[in-house]
Amino acid sequence: MSSFTTFYLSRIIDTKAFDAHGNCLGVVKDLLVDSDSSNYTSGHPAVNGIKLKHKKRTLFLAFQHFRIEKTAGKLKVVCDKLTELSAGHIDSDLYLVESVLDKQIVDLNGRKLVRVNDVRLVSIVNGTYAVAVDIGTEGLLRRVGIVKPIKSLASLFGASLPSKFILWEDVAAIDFSNLNIKLSKSHARLQTLHPSDLADIIEDLGRKASAEVFSSLDEEKAADVLEELEIDAQVRILESLSIEKAADVLDKMPADEVADIFDALEDDKVELLLNEMGEDTSQEVRELLYYPDHSVGSIMSTEVLSFNQNATIGEVLADLREKRPEAAALYSLFVTDEAEVLIATFSLRDLVIHSAEMTIGQIMRPAPVHLSDYQGITEIAEIISKYNLLAIPVVDRHNVLQGMVVIDDVIDDLMGKRRTNK
Repeated sequence: MSSFTTFYLSRIIDTKAFDAHGNCLGVVKDLLVDSDSSNYTSGHPAVNGIKLKHKKRTLFLAFQHFRIEKTAGKLKVVCDKLTELSAGHIDSDLYLVESVLDKQIVDLNGRKLVRVNDVRLVSIVNGTYAVAVDIGTEGLLRRVGIVKPIKSLASLFGASLPSKFILWEDVAAIDFSNLNIKLSKSHARLQTLHPSDLADIIEDLGRKASAEVFSSLDEEKAADVLEELEIDAQVRILESLSIEKAADVLDKMPADEVADIFDALEDDKVELLLNEMGEDTSQEVRELLYYPDHSVGSIMSTEVLSFNQNATIGEVLADLREKRPEAAALYSLFVTDEAEVLIATFSLRDLVIHSAEMTIGQIMRPAPVHLSDYQGITEIAEIISKYNLLAIPVVDRHNVLQGMVVIDDVIDDLMGKRRTNK
């Protein structure tokens, strides 16, 4: 027997395990590995236990006294000492067959959902570890026991079976619904994915799994992901959350995005959510919902930054640092008077290239191109293109600044993703 043995989970499942005297202990049904990545001493989860079936009994034994012997290409599971597995491991460990094999996982590098066909493990002197999952065709054929003849046949034609492995550290499990495992541990690495990638993954999951993954995200990340979802997925996710949880997430989103989602919900549900949301955000959303479809007001963003013309560049920069606005809010900056009437615009570039002692009145551009909040949306794309703008201010009939339409919203509208094109 080699002191360094690599093997596949499928090769030992449903095979017999023996004690040191050659007596059959039972049939291997599963391997239990550590579910908490903070405990990975080698960067990979250790196999803590083995689940055996002996007649009508189910046994859980500690794997530390088991070894995998490989002789002439065949594997044999041998136990040198019988030690019961602790209840803590039985309750909290990850079951490879039950919760990984044939399950959907997230390939963190590929940023997509894949299906696990097999699990690759390695036994070394200090333990046995899960090192990778096999998502290739070879893994599937290995499961049904025909990989060798198929390989031989393929070689006759100069072909080879595609094999693809994902290292364990690049995998985040999704379907832990049958286990008592904290989602904060099992999904922690999903937080590192871009919201658009997470949205794609959630849309590909089933209703229950998508709700579990979304619920595991912190509120800021959840809000970013919810923005990226298609409208039917947004509705499905919100329906899976409590009113309180949904309102907390929606509070973190731009008011115009929330209004888009609310247009697809029942009126009663919308009212419940508005009442639970923060007062300021709720009021902004209500005002946007008041605008008719296909009007500028219905797609404008109310998150705008306006300043007095007597403020210095240094004061404005300090204010921006304190507010830490979203990138879209910086597309265009506005100058208003005491009554919030729009006077002029200026850009972030203007702030950077001029002296901090200069006033906004010295760098602003008066009489800006603007839109009316009740104006139709048909002309927006043409105006943005004509004047090469990233954002256009929106005013009411008294020329009071109400918001702005950003180029992102125009693109979404043209792609049919916003509520104005229902």
